[in-house]
Amino acid sequence: MDLDVTTILFLAFFGFVAAFIDSTVGGGGLISLPALLGLGIPPYLALGTNKLAGTISSATSSVTFIRMGKYDKKLMALLFPVSLVGAYLGAKTVLFVPQEVLKVLVIVMMAAIFVYTLINKRFGETSSFKGLTRFSLGLGIPLTFLIGFYDGFFGPGTGSFFVFLMVLLFGYDFVIAAGNGRILNLASNIAALFVFIVEGKVIFLTGLTMGIAMLLGASLGARLAIKTGVRYVRPLFLLVSISLITKMIYELIFT
Repeated sequence: MDLDVTTILFLAFFGFVAAFIDSTVGGGGLISLPALLGLGIPPYLALGTNKLAGTISSATSSVTFIRMGKYDKKLMALLFPVSLVGAYLGAKTVLFVPQEVLKVLVIVMMAAIFVYTLINKRFGETSSFKGLTRFSLGLGIPLTFLIGFYDGFFGPGTGSFFVFLMVLLFGYDFVIAAGNGRILNLASNIAALFVFIVEGKVIFLTGLTMGIAMLLGASLGARLAIKTGVRYVRPLFLLVSISLITKMIYELIFT
């Protein structure tokens, strides 16, 4: 597709906003994917192009969290390849399987996460992490695989799922959970992007144009999350969750 000045500004604006949000609690795909579809890009090409831009975003925010020490090195060494493999298999599957059933399941899961976080007002406020246990890893590894698979297969809300998993199962506060979540989301993005590239489902110039703006948005978003802590991340997590639920219900009913 041709990139005139208006299109470049459009991609830059929505890419920046998407990455700013995505860098902390996920959900940036709520903004970036509809923007690409709004330009008339076919769905599978939009998914692949969005993965290119999203990989740039998640890489940028991951580096920021790593530099600030806001992640668990040992846990990420264990779960990064799990997310990678899950997303690869999910992306291979999405090319052949319809997504309608998965949409309903995701709406239910996101609604449950939203209600749980809203009711438990101190959820993720402080860290209760007491080390890695057989129980946490026994659940964490397969759940990471499933979330990675979901990201490769469908995608919206992946970052939120990872953050919720890090807080609920492992006991991290929201900031460390955000750092871990971005690193795991980077793994799933890389794997899914590889599949989309091999299948020829990526518009590189468009994805890189949006990705450059995402680079700035992701860096600023991650730094703000680290600086302001839970008082910024938790309400943003709730806002993104309810936005995702609303959008998916609307699409399920009216499209």
